[in-house]
Amino acid sequence: MRERVLRLSAEAGLDAERDALERVFGGESDSRLLFWRPLEQALVMPRRLGRLAGFAEAEARCRELGWPIALRDTGGEPVPQSPAVLNVALSYAVPVADNEQTRIDTAYQRLCQPLCDWLAALGLEAGLGEVEGAFCDGRYNVNIGGRKLVGTAQRWRRRARDGRYVVLAHGAILMENQRAAMADVVNAFYRACDLPADIRAESHIALDERHSQPWAQVEALAAHFQHHLASQGLELPPL
Repeated sequence: MRERVLRLSAEAGLDAERDALERVFGGESDSRLLFWRPLEQALVMPRRLGRLAGFAEAEARCRELGWPIALRDTGGEPVPQSPAVLNVALSYAVPVADNEQTRIDTAYQRLCQPLCDWLAALGLEAGLGEVEGAFCDGRYNVNIGGRKLVGTAQRWRRRARDGRYVVLAHGAILMENQRAAMADVVNAFYRACDLPADIRAESHIALDERHSQPWAQVEALAAHFQHHLASQGLELPPL
């Protein structure tokens, strides 16, 4: 039986997400769903931040703290990755008729609704929205009790052969409590780049603070994705 959660380095995990997007973009698959967990710590951020004036100093400082930097293709801000995190990557093509805002909002809903349903089944009330003091904050955070549990991001490409857009929607779930170290390294990066640093550990929450066996729930999460996406007319290959 194939392992549900791939154990990969941060760089290899980012490559696996790119591969999922490429398979859908190239027509090899209509959709892909990937679960992966980092083998080690890294601070992952958009490539554009590599152009900051203080980036070299920031990179050295993060490495000293045990969080080497890895660059990703999606937008947003720095996000700590470690064995405490479960990554979910969903890729599929959308109809040509969908306008930009519709396809963006739909992609976030298709990513976030199964997560919220999963948490509800665990007896946890989840919501979406921004959280002051959270790293890579956004209105499609998945939160518990007003604290961020899951960060989300997207990347889009357009196929020339049929004009359809293909999305990679990504969620990073904090499964184990590493909030303090994560907030510290993001703040260290910002300070080295002479940027405001106000990331707070208490703005986040880990699933193991609300459930004793978070990793045992991944199979159920996969089932929620299968069910929700099928109801949207999006069939996933066997996981």
